Amino acid sequence: MSDASDTPTDFIRQMVAADVAAGKHDGRVQTRFPPEPNGYLQIGHAKAICLNFEIAREFGGKCNLRFDDTNPEKESDEFVQAIQEDIKWLGYKWEQICYASDYFEQLFEWAIQLIESGDAYVDELSFEEMREYRGSITEPGKSSPYRDRPAQESVDLFKRMRAGEFDDGAKVLRAKIDMSHPNMNMRDPVMYRIKRMHHHRVGDAWCIYPSYDFTHGQSDSLEKVTHSLCSLEFEDHRPLYDWFISKLDIFPSKQTEFARLNLSYAVVSKRKLRALVEANHVTGWDDPRMPTLSGMRRRGYPAAAIRNFCATIGITKVPSMSDIALLEHAVRQELNKVAVRRMAVLDPLEIELTNWPEGEVLEVEGISNPEDESAGTRKIPFSKHLLIEQDDFREEANKKFFRLKLGKEVRLRNGYIIQCDEVIKDADGAIQKLLCSVDLDTLNKNPEDRKVKGVIHWVSRDHAVQAKVRMFDRLFSVEKPEADKEKEFLDFVNPDSVSEVTAYCEPSLTELPAGETCQFERIGYFCPDTQLSSSEALVFNRTVALRDSWANKA
Repeated sequence: MSDASDTPTDFIRQMVAADVAAGKHDGRVQTRFPPEPNGYLQIGHAKAICLNFEIAREFGGKCNLRFDDTNPEKESDEFVQAIQEDIKWLGYKWEQICYASDYFEQLFEWAIQLIESGDAYVDELSFEEMREYRGSITEPGKSSPYRDRPAQESVDLFKRMRAGEFDDGAKVLRAKIDMSHPNMNMRDPVMYRIKRMHHHRVGDAWCIYPSYDFTHGQSDSLEKVTHSLCSLEFEDHRPLYDWFISKLDIFPSKQTEFARLNLSYAVVSKRKLRALVEANHVTGWDDPRMPTLSGMRRRGYPAAAIRNFCATIGITKVPSMSDIALLEHAVRQELNKVAVRRMAVLDPLEIELTNWPEGEVLEVEGISNPEDESAGTRKIPFSKHLLIEQDDFREEANKKFFRLKLGKEVRLRNGYIIQCDEVIKDADGAIQKLLCSVDLDTLNKNPEDRKVKGVIHWVSRDHAVQAKVRMFDRLFSVEKPEADKEKEFLDFVNPDSVSEVTAYCEPSLTELPAGETCQFERIGYFCPDTQLSSSEALVFNRTVALRDSWANKA
């Protein structure tokens, strides 16, 4: 067991530590991560993934990946494969892959057992009638006229439901609990419904499918899960979870709930993420603006940053909103340690070095990552014609402007000190280029007779590689797009969440693998797009700016 287990940091770890210390389940810890394969995983799932896999690791246990595939309508192998890829990318390895559909036969037998014990019955009320009979939070429900039909009649009807003798929706199997129970989930919930749909794994073998509530706890029990960890929206389902396990007298898995992860300027509901995709507000589930793990991976977020972010926000019982700036801070912290440095200019201004020989090219050496000596160095071509950022020059500026000014000096990163001697303008007064002189005795060293404070980046004009750079902003224009009850969350999609610029890059960027994030020095972190970029046509996604550009907008 790790040190983290010896000093539990949240209420779930404290609970697990107490169970282990008491010898519950012989001190064994078994968790599981149970997504439904009906969409791509998002940042909220990352919190659950980290919790389940880390709990297993910390206490010397095991964690399964289980697909709760009981609703074939929107489930597919595409999502199954994407989920596995995301979990691997986050750095976790499951003990075994399980599917709820593997248990369909056992669940069917258990359903018959509950009918025979008087705890379930076949109902013929329509959906609308069931909703009416169910009552409300303030009013008790009333019993279906089919509630007391003989058990053998329900068994016969249930088997005929499976055989396909009835139309979709004609009959359901319901648990017989309490129609006046204060918890609406306990008012004779549906266990099975008829639904003729092709299932991504079992094909057309079944025309009845179990409900989530009748599947989840029993799946945990079959896998001998000791700690079933769910988000708070399942808290009201726990009595039903326990009721099925108790009535069937099977392994007593224990459900515990924690607050889900909500993120500012984002939505994390799979239904709403699907709406963004289907309404073409984004290009797909892996759009770099999406809070999906595949979108974040494509944008260049390191997996370690997401794990660190989940550890920082912690595990509580209290619902809260996590600031997206905190996630971006975790991304910057990690990338500062691991990302290589390269130079690129996004808004170019030409410099001509008047005392540099025409046609001469020098390869200067640049440190790839000052935080990591093992990253080594790279060669950067230096020539008579350079490009710098427009913002790095002013004809006149105060003493606090340490970049290039007319008549003043600045250091070029990894290169020489230069002085701006003349500004060349067109007929309209727009700056065309700067004529500068270079101090040839200052390559990576300071002059002895003066101090030069400013440092700017640059690229050689004749060696620069052009790249398309996609600049991303918040996907939503408001912090809580779901909070306004008068409007749809889609009304708050930011129409300016993506823009494109052309960058002029040092040549070594053609060798950066797609998906590997680097720092454009003094600008931000950028990643070659895994789908659009190639060495012949570079396309970069901005991962995150060097600083929180939203701090002054709040």
